[in-house]
Amino acid sequence: MQSPIDLLNKRVQVLHNLGRLKRDYKPAPAVVKNRGHDITVKWTGDAGKININGTHFSLLQCHWHSPSEHTFNGSRYKLELHMVHLSYSSREIAVVGITYKYGRPDPFLAKIIPSLNSVVGTEEKDLGIINPGDIKFGSRKYYRYIGSLTVPPCSEGVIWTIVKKVRTISREQVRVLREAVHDGFEANARPIQQQKGRTVWLYTPRVST
Repeated sequence: MQSPIDLLNKRVQVLHNLGRLKRDYKPAPAVVKNRGHDITVKWTGDAGKININGTHFSLLQCHWHSPSEHTFNGSRYKLELHMVHLSYSSREIAVVGITYKYGRPDPFLAKIIPSLNSVVGTEEKDLGIINPGDIKFGSRKYYRYIGSLTVPPCSEGVIWTIVKKVRTISREQVRVLREAVHDGFEANARPIQQQKGRTVWLYTPRVST
């Protein structure tokens, strides 16, 4: 049950009753850190939560992968953002993924990039108050499956939510992110893993008639 996987149209089951992803984010103190394999924004205060099937998952951090880790009918996008959440009651992890293609700059990343140049090694730099609500989803539609973390220890049982809408990011923003990660690899995306019979659901709201 490893991640990422290819979200192939013919394997996806449409499910209307998964329900809209309920987000309740709020501004909170945050730091930015270069973990060597990615750039991470970690909230040090209560940044809010999402609600999945009645379980609350608190937002811990977000980070970027370039190119995208998940593929769509075999194709990768330029960037993928992961928002990592934890349920303190069940200790389950839920990750929301958003993919990006080249186009207009991403407003949230534009607020983070000025601080990247002053991050030395693995130190953390204070960002002040950062609002995760500034991360735009742009669509109610999403894919849902059970997988794993994509970085060690690659723990399984992770609830994945991949927003269907592809957002935009500038070439310059992707370049800055890639150059900031000094791990010897141009790409920091894990290879695609086997699906092994897992179901991938696609939530689409019912259309009122």
